[in-house]
Amino acid sequence: MKKALAIVIGAVSLIAGCGGGGDGTAAVEPADTASRSPAAQSPGGAGQEAPRTLRFTGETLDGKAFDGTSLAGKPVVFWFWAPWCPKCLAEGPDVAKAAGKFKGRASFVGIGGLEKNKGRLDEFVSRTGTEGLTHLDDRTGRLYAHFKVTSQSSFVFMAPDGTTSKDSGPLGESELNRHVGKLLG
Repeated sequence: MKKALAIVIGAVSLIAGCGGGGDGTAAVEPADTASRSPAAQSPGGAGQEAPRTLRFTGETLDGKAFDGTSLAGKPVVFWFWAPWCPKCLAEGPDVAKAAGKFKGRASFVGIGGLEKNKGRLDEFVSRTGTEGLTHLDDRTGRLYAHFKVTSQSSFVFMAPDGTTSKDSGPLGESELNRHVGKLLG
């Protein structure tokens, strides 16, 4: 199954005319070692493990290390985008507005992929006004695979208990507000 998913993601990348540049840094822990790793512990400690979905590491677009377990305990909106995607470009300002509205109550994380050139990822963030979000560099496609996302624009909405739901974009501000409202209860 994992091999088939990797093949599908590779095919999508090839069809789109892009692929991993081979120099992205996102990494996903193997399932058999994730529960023993310090990265699997939630930031609150107390021996609680972060949901499996958050057991990944990566690098932000500004070059800082990122540990997915740091998101444990709050709702999270993962936004999968590509810099050449017109839907992604159009919804960027609405994603920024929704992130501002729910600041402190839900985390928004952009995952830029399907592009070899990091400069294009940075340019996308600037053009969409989403500089206030954490954006991860996923030029290798490892995070797309980890979250089982096969296209952009896609969203993964994660509740604090680790349950997820997915939706495809473009999503406007009201749709994002509705999804995050459900996560908040």
